[in-house]
Amino acid sequence: MVEVTVTPQSSLADRPVQVQVRGLSPSQLVTLRASLTDEQGERFQARAFFRADGEGEVDPGCHAAVGGSYTGVWPMGLFWFLQPDTLFRRLVKRDVAGSPFLVRLEVFDGVRLVTGPQDQPLASCEAERWYVGPGVQRVPVREGRVRGALFLPP
Repeated sequence: MVEVTVTPQSSLADRPVQVQVRGLSPSQLVTLRASLTDEQGERFQARAFFRADGEGEVDPGCHAAVGGSYTGVWPMGLFWFLQPDTLFRRLVKRDVAGSPFLVRLEVFDGVRLVTGPQDQPLASCEAERWYVGPGVQRVPVREGRVRGALFLPP
């Protein structure tokens, strides 16, 4: 049974996570895709093609991507190389304290440049990427022409 995991499942957006796929056939070629939908409803995706090792595992921190959104060993590549489906859109998080970005990770058999609704992943999971840690207080700042926010640790 194929399984994809992200550790930790919930983390701050600037902290590294470890993505692992287990249960593949040795040397199986797979597509690992990350996707998220921002607050405006815009979808962002990154994909990388990997060949499983002799034990049927893929770890982007150890194994080189052989194509897709990037090539080589990039432990956080699926998060760093997210691109919008619509050109010239930027990934912006407005509600930094109220909700995380939910990044969906999926594993597909073979090389998948495009996936449609009929394509079922071998496995999937979700990662929460928060922009403000627990207990952090946001204080609006308005002084003269200065506008901003002060984030105070607990």
